[in-house]
Amino acid sequence: MEIMKGCWILVMILLLQGSWCSDGCLEHERIALLQLKFEFISSSSSYYSSSYYYSHDYDMPLWGVNTDCCNWGGVKCNTTTGHVVELSLEGIRRGGDWYLNASLFLPFQQLKNLSLQGNNIAGCIKNEGFERLSVLDNLELLDLSFNHFNNNILSSLSGLSSLKFLYLNYNRLKGIINIEELNYLASLKSLDFSDNAIEGFKSPHGLPHLKDLEYLELDGSIINNNILQSIGVMSSLKKLSLSSCELNDTKFLNQGVCKLKQLQELDISDNEISGSLPSCLANLTSLQFLYLSSNNFVGNISLSPLRDLTNLELLELSDNLFQIPISLSPFFNHSKLKFFENVGTNKIYAETNDQNLTPKFQLDHLSFSGYACGGVFPKFLYHQHNLQYVDLSSLKMGGGFPYWLLENNTKLEGLFLENNSLSGLLQLPHHSHMNLSELYISDNFFHGNIPLQIGTYLPRLRYMDLSSNDFNGSIPSSFGNMSFLRSLDLSNNNLSGTIPKHLTMDCVSLREVYLSKNQLQGSLEDAFCDCPELAVLDLSHNNMIGSIPSGIGRFSQLSYMILGHNNIEGEIPIQLCDLTQLSLIDLSHNNISGHILPCLRSTSNSYMPVEDTMDEALEFTTKSRSYSYKSGMLSYISGIDLSCNNLTGQIPIQIGNLNEIHVLNLSHNNLIGKIPASFSNLSQVESLDLSYNNLQGHIPSQLTELNFLEVFNVSYNNLSGRTPERVAQFATFDESSYRGNPLLHGWPMQKNCIVMVSPPSTSRSSIDDEESNFFMDMGVFYVSFGVAYIMVLLAIAIVLFINPYWRHVWFYFIQISIDNCYYFIVDNFAFLSKLKLFCR
Repeated sequence: MEIMKGCWILVMILLLQGSWCSDGCLEHERIALLQLKFEFISSSSSYYSSSYYYSHDYDMPLWGVNTDCCNWGGVKCNTTTGHVVELSLEGIRRGGDWYLNASLFLPFQQLKNLSLQGNNIAGCIKNEGFERLSVLDNLELLDLSFNHFNNNILSSLSGLSSLKFLYLNYNRLKGIINIEELNYLASLKSLDFSDNAIEGFKSPHGLPHLKDLEYLELDGSIINNNILQSIGVMSSLKKLSLSSCELNDTKFLNQGVCKLKQLQELDISDNEISGSLPSCLANLTSLQFLYLSSNNFVGNISLSPLRDLTNLELLELSDNLFQIPISLSPFFNHSKLKFFENVGTNKIYAETNDQNLTPKFQLDHLSFSGYACGGVFPKFLYHQHNLQYVDLSSLKMGGGFPYWLLENNTKLEGLFLENNSLSGLLQLPHHSHMNLSELYISDNFFHGNIPLQIGTYLPRLRYMDLSSNDFNGSIPSSFGNMSFLRSLDLSNNNLSGTIPKHLTMDCVSLREVYLSKNQLQGSLEDAFCDCPELAVLDLSHNNMIGSIPSGIGRFSQLSYMILGHNNIEGEIPIQLCDLTQLSLIDLSHNNISGHILPCLRSTSNSYMPVEDTMDEALEFTTKSRSYSYKSGMLSYISGIDLSCNNLTGQIPIQIGNLNEIHVLNLSHNNLIGKIPASFSNLSQVESLDLSYNNLQGHIPSQLTELNFLEVFNVSYNNLSGRTPERVAQFATFDESSYRGNPLLHGWPMQKNCIVMVSPPSTSRSSIDDEESNFFMDMGVFYVSFGVAYIMVLLAIAIVLFINPYWRHVWFYFIQISIDNCYYFIVDNFAFLSKLKLFCR
């Protein structure tokens, strides 16, 4: 009976609670939201075109389409009362600075969370600022980050007594901050001041109301002793972030940080802290996350207080001056350790008495690359089974490929072993590994064939780098089984044969292909014909034959086409002009013929790698030297290299419209005509090489406008006239830029005037042949001349005999001529007789 009664009571409660549930938002709050919409949109002319804005999952212009504002984007209501409790207005307003009317939020009496992140708000309208929001007793979170607020914002927040979370990072706070203005925020738990221009803090009377603060982020500020002492009294602090605060010694740890017994996360990375870790750090027994990277800490980790911090889950030590044993023995008792990162300048060493102990930790992430230490894989790795990411590059470790690491860690996603001394065959695990997506083993000594079944055993690979080893044989067709493959680097090996069709026909995701410096053969017609996403294609320094296929036009995303140093023939296909994303074109050292296409293009900043982990390099010749450009630098260079081919015809004047190009090399061809004056439009060009052609005419004087030009070469052509004026960059070019042009004169040529010289070397026999071709017998000449003279006289006589009119005109002309001669002689004879120059 009691059970039945209890059930009825529960049913009545549920029914009663259901009757309280809201059917939608409250009318006055819906009207207030529409007023907010007008406030934000009317102040932003470029709002609708904002790509950043549309990355959010709500659309403010759709507010008002339906009456239930609880379903509007960025709005969250209490399901029972219908009141708006959360407003996320992030990145709504675009454009310049503007001032907010904060009183528009007053109707939302139950509001708990308000985010105005990324709206370029410079402040509030006078008398309508955040101090008006003191009536919002439920407001707990206020996110004003990524705006343009200045120091005045602090005093206007004093009325928000219920506020627990305040984010002011990435604003315009600067100078000395009076942090006592926050004393009235008695409920504050989290405060983020990071990434402003703060030069220090002052707190004359301490921070009595911030003693309950749990999370404090001051990254990018200049920390002084005053604030450090205040931090020491924040006994409830769980997270303290002081990254990039220009700290230079360990005093601040002793002054207060080491007193924070509740501290769980400490970030002091990217400072200039020198010295050993103070022993007081061992007091932070609750510490779980510790970031020490990019400082000047010294000392042996085995003797540091880090040994006592057994609650650590994450430890970053990169770019310091620590000595760290490769065995990680000082952390064998850290049973909670999941994330260990060490890269850069720390010294890694192998222990002489390497104990065969089993560590208590099971790592998820291990990044242990740095200065070479030699030796073999550390023994603790054999006991790891949860690894998801392993980076052991640049340690110069010997031994074979650690296939056992794949077998023991089925969750492993990334394995980085570059720049070691690993050798032998590439041995695969005994079973397919279904999670490995990144494999980098470049710059080792692996040899033999790439395993035929590699695509079957590692089908989920997305990024694969086997470059700079000694692999030989052909490329396995099983690469075609890697349907997720994005980047493939097999460059700088001894691979031969053709590119397998299976690789080129299952490559929907493939974006980067590096196969340079091998011995690959075959036609380009069969290379990657069905790879619509391909952005990088490097087949240079191989034995590829045939012509560039017209199907190249289908690679609409192609940004870098490196095909130099092959045996490619034929003409440049017109379809190459359809590739609007091209940044680098290298067709040098081939047998390409025909004319240069006037529609060729080269655009900078066309492609950036999708993943930060990609570190492949492209080799490109500029400034007369070959450079390797890694992914981070590729966006800063664009160029066209057509040198060492059989190109003919004139240089199209349209090439001068490539105002983003950095490198243009047309040397060692058979080009004729003049250097286009339009080359003065190549405003970004740094290297311009037109040498070893048959160019004629003057060097355009407008080229002196190229202010970034560092290498200029027009040697060994048929140019004439004066060299360009000795101004700007052209004052730095020496005689080697112009030699081999006999008719050029001016600085820096050795001659300053035109000197007639014989043409380039011609054999004696050819000269004799030319002279013999111009010889004529004089007897024949006299006979032919006499015959021609007689024929002309006869022709005139016949015309006069037949045509009376012309005969009359002829005799009239003769009569006039005789009269003119008579009077001329008479007149002049009388004049001469007066001068007594003649006598009878």
